[in-house]
Amino acid sequence: MSDEQKKLLIVEDDPGLQSQLKWCFEDYQLLMAEDRESAIAELRRHEPAVVLQDLGLPPDPEGVMEGMATLQQILAIAPHTKVIVVTGNADKDNAVRAVGLGAYDFYQKPLDTDVLHLIVQRAFNMWALEDQNRRLLNRSHSSPLEGIIATSDTMLRVCRLVEKVAPTTATTLLLGESGTGKELLARALHNLSPRAQKPFVAINCAAIPENLLESELFGYEKGAFTGASRTTPGKIEYADGGTLFLDELGDMPLPLQAKLLRFLQERVVERVGGRKEIPVDVRVVCATNQDLKNAIDDSRFREDLYYRISEVTATIPPLRERPGDAVVLARAFLHEFAGQQGRVINSFDQGALHAIEAYEWPGNVRELENKVKAGVIMAEGKSVTTADLGLDEPGTGQRPMNLRAIRQEAERDALKKVLAITDGNISKAAEMLGITRPTFYDLVQKHNLSDNA
Repeated sequence: MSDEQKKLLIVEDDPGLQSQLKWCFEDYQLLMAEDRESAIAELRRHEPAVVLQDLGLPPDPEGVMEGMATLQQILAIAPHTKVIVVTGNADKDNAVRAVGLGAYDFYQKPLDTDVLHLIVQRAFNMWALEDQNRRLLNRSHSSPLEGIIATSDTMLRVCRLVEKVAPTTATTLLLGESGTGKELLARALHNLSPRAQKPFVAINCAAIPENLLESELFGYEKGAFTGASRTTPGKIEYADGGTLFLDELGDMPLPLQAKLLRFLQERVVERVGGRKEIPVDVRVVCATNQDLKNAIDDSRFREDLYYRISEVTATIPPLRERPGDAVVLARAFLHEFAGQQGRVINSFDQGALHAIEAYEWPGNVRELENKVKAGVIMAEGKSVTTADLGLDEPGTGQRPMNLRAIRQEAERDALKKVLAITDGNISKAAEMLGITRPTFYDLVQKHNLSDNA
């Protein structure tokens, strides 16, 4: 750790102990505070990695109420800070209570400076390791698109496609189940395009009644219908120079599909009740959770419109088909919501991680986000549990979290698959896997697949 990182805040009101602690920690960058107000001021100003805090603080130096309140406020402001509480002799109950509230460790008086120095050094080492892990996690889980978290190959391929398409003028179609992040990708496409400084206008075609959707999109002239007291531009005009995002396009009624097709071909709009053609320069991005080819077969969607909007098509995989993304997204949501709610919650317990991995997530990322938010609210400790998330305990068929177990499972699946393909022919199976027959036999015995062979 650098000297800048080795900031130690000591919260102690006894002048004698202050002097003793200053001498003990002279090799650290020391910050001193005597009460809660000065401690919070130093915390906000210098952001120390470790805090050494007495539980008996004024105006309640004989009790612990003020000390506990100070501890909770410190962790609410800086949840990654390591707080070591110092308690009176034989005051183990309050020390344990403080740890339950989120303190890293405790030390009971009288002071043994050598032991205390060791505890503080260990706290700094732990903070440095966790900080390094957070940095590596952020780097490895970064996505090429701002606001989108992706680690799976399938989702990263979608991100790369959006990157390639963004600088062009191609009309883009985003396909995917509800909650997979279609609007986020549309916004990312806009932000990476030359139109980024112009408006991004989104409209959900399924959320607006059919009789209002046309005027919402194309605008209307004064007097065009009852209640049209003034001329009003539509969403397409508002998006001039920028990007128009048409979400749930599969729900657009057929008559309006014809008018949209004409706009895409000629790039002019006619307001409802108007005769004037208004030229509009807009990039169109469409999205739907429907199978448009089936909709075409059922005469619910125009084939010519489909080919006009799908110059480039990106299919967004559901969360259940994005290995590893659920846990990464869940951790990102956890830190976001814990900060919003002022909760000192740092992680999921092992059971919750297994449950997140095993669950199918029919509502995709939106469902995951809601579950984690509820989990942060319901959690009673520093970790979110399976019960907090409202998920069932995963069964024995859950995916393994251990790397060796994952490798073994993949190896076993590959053997079973190649044996099925070759109808049990060992020579062909070994050749397909690029290994020798003896090695193949060893693997078959290792995974108890002899009967299959």
